[in-house]
Amino acid sequence: MPSTLLAKPNINYLLSSTAMALCSAFCPRISANFRPKPFSSSPSKPLLSLSFKVFSSQATDASSQDKFSGRVGFLGLGIMGSPMAQNLIKAGCDVIVWNRTKSKCDPLISLGAKYRSSPEEVAANCDVTFAMLADPESAIDVACGKNGAVRGMGPGKGYIDISTVDVATSKLINEHIKARGALFLEAPVSGSKKPAEDGQLIFLTAGKKSLYELVSPLLDILGKSRFYLGEVGNGAAMKLVVNMIMGSMMASFSEGILLSKKVGLDPSVLVEVVSQGAISAPMYSLKGPSMVKSQYPTAFPLKHQQKKLMLTQDLRLALGLAESVSQSTPIAAAANELYKVAKSYGLSDEDFSAVIEALKAKSQDTA
Repeated sequence: MPSTLLAKPNINYLLSSTAMALCSAFCPRISANFRPKPFSSSPSKPLLSLSFKVFSSQATDASSQDKFSGRVGFLGLGIMGSPMAQNLIKAGCDVIVWNRTKSKCDPLISLGAKYRSSPEEVAANCDVTFAMLADPESAIDVACGKNGAVRGMGPGKGYIDISTVDVATSKLINEHIKARGALFLEAPVSGSKKPAEDGQLIFLTAGKKSLYELVSPLLDILGKSRFYLGEVGNGAAMKLVVNMIMGSMMASFSEGILLSKKVGLDPSVLVEVVSQGAISAPMYSLKGPSMVKSQYPTAFPLKHQQKKLMLTQDLRLALGLAESVSQSTPIAAAANELYKVAKSYGLSDEDFSAVIEALKAKSQDTA
């Protein structure tokens, strides 16, 4: 049975004057040029619904027990999209794929997928279409641009955007899909390359409930759990909050590794201690051993934590979301500055754990 969670406002707390001073040094105010416009012109309506229902893939709703029998489209075959589409094909789904670089479709075609030359053609030939794009601009272009998926949508069809985008982008795509008489579900994922390969992603969905129920069997192929969060925008907001926490955790973890080494400790032992303690997190045990060796196999590119100003994502989008509701996020802002430094060192295409290299460089500069 679904449970209902009520979000309650946090009790105000005080930071020490020392901590505030440190935050001030690291956290310059965000320029007004990058502050998002309000999502609603009505001041009486809250930005996001504070009450939402949560469902897991282990729930006994009938939809999770039924096999999806329609044709599935998949747009975007990058680090995440390719293994997700592969899992659908291996599960016996009838899949049509598209990617800007067609060569990325070839391995999937060899597994039995069909190919169409545009998002419009994919959507027109499928019952539901998934989109996993790199950033908000790409998500809008693939959905709403020339030969975009919207043109192939119509009554009885569904569009599931699993890209990480901001709330405004998700709502924009939703309006275009609805205008065609089709259904929309945002379903950004928590997880990176390995969980995508293993079908262990977590889906943060919001939008049309009937579409969520229809594609639940597909989400269960791709992930280990799924949450239905209500109206469009809640899924995008949840994903940004999760990634904001993840980015801040990685920055702090990097500081700990370097400090342990600096004072003569074995950072490998630190990783083991952290992995067995109360602050244990899969990210630490997965990334830590490679970080100690200065190796950063790409599972979640650093550029997705800090992208170009025109293609803001993750930390920058999360900071924008916080700014729009006047929520202070000094720790995330400090982490964001560190990812910007890492980007300036040419680490954009490395895994986001390579942010430790920015700290190394800063230490050398102050030595």
